[in-house]
Amino acid sequence: MTDFAGRTALVTGAAGGIGAACALRLAAAGARVRALDRDAEGLAALGRRAQSLTGSVETVHLDLGDLDAAERAADGTDILVNNAGIQLVRPIEDFPPDAFHRIVTVMLEAPFRLLRGALPHMYRQGWGRVVNVSSVHGLRASPYKSAYVAAKHGLEGLSKTAALEGAPHGVTSNCVSPGYVRTPLVEKQVADQAAAHSLPAGRVLTEVMLAGQALKRLVEPEEVAEAVAYLCGPHASFITGTTLTMDGGWTAR
Repeated sequence: MTDFAGRTALVTGAAGGIGAACALRLAAAGARVRALDRDAEGLAALGRRAQSLTGSVETVHLDLGDLDAAERAADGTDILVNNAGIQLVRPIEDFPPDAFHRIVTVMLEAPFRLLRGALPHMYRQGWGRVVNVSSVHGLRASPYKSAYVAAKHGLEGLSKTAALEGAPHGVTSNCVSPGYVRTPLVEKQVADQAAAHSLPAGRVLTEVMLAGQALKRLVEPEEVAEAVAYLCGPHASFITGTTLTMDGGWTAR
């Protein structure tokens, strides 16, 4: 296992799903993890799960809509994992403007502010790792997800810009872009789609949500966390400005 002892990692959206898996994976490798989320109950559960790990998990109750607080929270970070995400499925003409603004704020503007907070420390020490948990929707569009798709496409571009600026300072920046992951957010989408199409959940996955994917299953959060850990480790020191796509063959077509 890669050793992150002595490193401070910050993970957003850490109360569950991919974020919790990333926080636990990095802490298991010795990192001091700051786990940010607005879900206090989920953070408490994460803290209990992390008690026996080699590293540590400090839970921080924070809404990323507070951009100034997000930037301050990133100070002193060696490894930044921008993971937090929210979703709303609506046609563009029916998409509430305040919801669009909220999604783009949390999923694009907050990562920018977290980078602002983290990069000075990374630059001073000549080492840093930024991993942005994007999505196949950062590479391909789907109908009715205008805010999510726009934010993830923007995150991919922000990540590449950070890679170019960070390279002279020993800082890499990459995206991990999975397909549908087994998270509460996706499981809610499965239930909604099952109701909309009058289909069992299993058929919704294979016939609707995963129709364009060669591997007909959900990605597990722990699989994404392993990809994140790899990009932070020594064997990935020459990988920057790119996207590790975990989409089960979705973009191969």
